[in-house]
Amino acid sequence: MNYNSMTYEELELPKKGDRVVVGLSGGVDSTMTAMLLKEKGCDVTCVTMSLWQEADLNLPDDYKIPDSCYSPKEVEDIEENRKFCAEQGIPYVVVDVKEKYQQEVIEYFKREYRNGRTPNPCIRCNRFIKFGAMLSGLKDLGIEYDYFCTGHYAKAVRGTEPLFLVYGENASKDERGKCRPVQIHTALDITKDQAYFLYRIPSAILEKVRFPLASFSKKEIFKMARERGLKAAEKEESQDFIPAPMLEYMFKDKPSVPGDFIDLDGKVLGRHKGIEHYTIGQRRGLGVSAPYPLYVAEIDKEKNLVVLGKDSDLFCSGLIADDLVWPADYDPCCEFDAMVKIRLASKPVKAHVVPYQPLENEEFCGKSYKVVFDEPQRAVAPGQSIVFYKDGITLGGGIISKAIKA
Repeated sequence: MNYNSMTYEELELPKKGDRVVVGLSGGVDSTMTAMLLKEKGCDVTCVTMSLWQEADLNLPDDYKIPDSCYSPKEVEDIEENRKFCAEQGIPYVVVDVKEKYQQEVIEYFKREYRNGRTPNPCIRCNRFIKFGAMLSGLKDLGIEYDYFCTGHYAKAVRGTEPLFLVYGENASKDERGKCRPVQIHTALDITKDQAYFLYRIPSAILEKVRFPLASFSKKEIFKMARERGLKAAEKEESQDFIPAPMLEYMFKDKPSVPGDFIDLDGKVLGRHKGIEHYTIGQRRGLGVSAPYPLYVAEIDKEKNLVVLGKDSDLFCSGLIADDLVWPADYDPCCEFDAMVKIRLASKPVKAHVVPYQPLENEEFCGKSYKVVFDEPQRAVAPGQSIVFYKDGITLGGGIISKAIKA
């Protein structure tokens, strides 16, 4: 048996007559997903999740911000979605998830930054809101479906062999390892691949999830949208969870606590405005002069310190991850080799993954694993996600708890 490779079968996409719910944001990807399925003869219903609560940020009345996942433009987007669905004869519903979003995404986002960590709100939103609270809302509305589809660039696949074989001969013989769950595979257009964002979605939910854009490039999707005269083709892509100008308002619910910038030797270099304003690898906005570029190398929440260093000080030989998730909740409980990503924009790199035994003074969220890179990686940020892959298929992942310096 070759334990270093994984074969799979692509899951069937919705066919004519299938009842399909499409998560519609109003962007070109979700709009084209709905159009392609409708043209295929599917019984399509579109759903948008309502997130925005202006009271959360207390923005000035004349404050103008760019479009983003979380912004006042939601009201306008919903009306455009409603118009699009009416023109296409597609039933349309809006599911209010504001309260859950506030708890699971907004509060998490602020809490992580205030703890000196770098959150990933998109991963959190997918797990608890888009593929959680919104689907629960559909159930409450009595909307049944054969498939739930989104405009993510990813693929739903199923391994051809029992799951435990992928991790090697020492993998746990737990019964869950004998199944063949639905897993996420990277998309054809690797420049737009979003498999990283989807790794925490439970296998049971993925059974009904499909991604119709997996085999298309972004360029092709825009071309098809323009050919159909869709307004979504003229929209700019929304890149951020929240525009940078809004961040100052998000953190106004508590006063920032200024502290010292120090170098790796402990020398004070200046004053920072509060650790929630910084992330590992950051260079801009530090306000500290030096004969060479300085970057945020570490953040010490307990001492309220931001440690600055050279670019060479950012490289790490590995990390410790906790709060892990696995396909079918199957923890292999063994060491294995994988390709890993430490952020969306990073390329997958070779690494060795090993169960970690915490030291006496260490605390983690559940079981932890140590990841050792074949080559040192730059700016490993606690709070971000590390995702494990083999042959493009997601094998699990967790939250980066600690970086191990090179």
